[in-house]
Amino acid sequence: MSELKQAKSALISVFSKDGLEPIVKKLDELDITIYSTGGTEKFIKELGINVIPVEDVTSYPSILGGRVKTLHPKVFGGILNRQENEGDAKELEQYEIPQLDIVIVDLYPFEKTVASGASEQDIIEKIDIGGISLIRAAAKNFKDVTCVSSVDDYQEFLDLLNEKNGKTSITDRKRFATKAFNISSHYDSAIFNYFNQDNEVSSFKQSELKGKELRYGENPHQKGTFYGEFEELFDKLHGKELSYNNLLDVDAAVNLMNEFKGEAPTFAILKHNNACGLAQRDSIHQAYVDALAGDPVSAFGGILISNVEIDTETAEEIHKLFCEVVIAPSYSEEALEILKGKKNRIILVLKDVKLPKTQVRTCLNGVLVQDKDLKTDSLEDLKQATDNKPSDEELSDMIFASKICKHTKSNTIVLAKNKQLCASGTGQTSRVDALTQSIEKARSFDFNLDGAVMASDAFFPFPDCVEIAGNVGIKAVIQPGGSIKDQLSIDYCNENNIAMVMTGTRHFKH
Repeated sequence: MSELKQAKSALISVFSKDGLEPIVKKLDELDITIYSTGGTEKFIKELGINVIPVEDVTSYPSILGGRVKTLHPKVFGGILNRQENEGDAKELEQYEIPQLDIVIVDLYPFEKTVASGASEQDIIEKIDIGGISLIRAAAKNFKDVTCVSSVDDYQEFLDLLNEKNGKTSITDRKRFATKAFNISSHYDSAIFNYFNQDNEVSSFKQSELKGKELRYGENPHQKGTFYGEFEELFDKLHGKELSYNNLLDVDAAVNLMNEFKGEAPTFAILKHNNACGLAQRDSIHQAYVDALAGDPVSAFGGILISNVEIDTETAEEIHKLFCEVVIAPSYSEEALEILKGKKNRIILVLKDVKLPKTQVRTCLNGVLVQDKDLKTDSLEDLKQATDNKPSDEELSDMIFASKICKHTKSNTIVLAKNKQLCASGTGQTSRVDALTQSIEKARSFDFNLDGAVMASDAFFPFPDCVEIAGNVGIKAVIQPGGSIKDQLSIDYCNENNIAMVMTGTRHFKH
């Protein structure tokens, strides 16, 4: 075991006083001298505990509206001195600098202030200067100093005080230093990203403080961890822990259903990030029944999501199906009890929060960052390409199919009719293969494609797809357009009474 070092003094200067009282009392019990500033000093005094104001050491008051309190050689000298260095020890004595063995500091809540919608001036004032400097200094000098940089670490530090009576090992101090640099780097990243919202500086910085180790990754032999604030987006009401694959499917489900936010009752069933069933109806019960009819085989073990409250009747139907996750904005009391009937079924309440506007993924020895595809095709975007004009019902179905197509792996073709997903061809290397797959799948579940619509995530370089679609009764096509051979597909549609519209927007999803 490494040699233990006895702490004799501590500097405490924190924004939040939550959880601080037992630490202060323990330090006092251990006869550890406490130095403090401002509100923290007042808090300690009100506990009836002796505290030395930092300004008594520096001979300077808090100035510039509190912007400068601890930025002084007598404070940083007390933290940064090397206790085994004779020259440092002499300078501490010469300049009457107190030795500081423990530094307890947290930072102004910059991210919370940004999230609150505060003014720029209020946000700027929450950029901590003294706190971040104290943390860096104490963590740098972990050989002699213990740095406690977050309220989240108070209990661990208190346990250490109780266990070792104010003594720490080099291992203890280095562990707290590691935590401190995690805090400081995250803080600086948040500030940079606030200033760089327009991406004027070409630099990638992303930081998440909370990581949750998963049972495993995509497969059992792979390690997996989720970094993020899952609870900000969901309330988990029931079921087992979410897996790596669950999280990917939930992400796909939420992004897909976001296309139908505020619309008529819509239900989707997803498998491997793609919708295998989706329908929009007058009731959520009927929407679920018709979504399930899209592919009752793939629905086994799937992810279910609704854009409205799930009621008792719908829950009774869902309960007949083995599914991994159910997501909705709310559940009736009886519906929730029914769904809880399977102990492992994960039940999530989706909160009304904004999703990120950028996507990040690893690639080769770096990362790829892009804007999310936030463009949703609308009636206003459509340009009629054929002589044959689509009916209102066909236009409605084409927009419906386009939304699904946008969230389906490329190359993809989506077939829909009467606001119901009939089938899709997903992740194919050829658009013809995608269309053939979708037709075969639709037929296997007894869908009549006469009068259905077809959506494609990218243009048709040849007229083969519209010809195949026309032969099975599809009467309307929505696609981005943009091929140098667009006219070939347009000509075929004109000759065979098929309506075609172009959106001008490609929706590849790799």
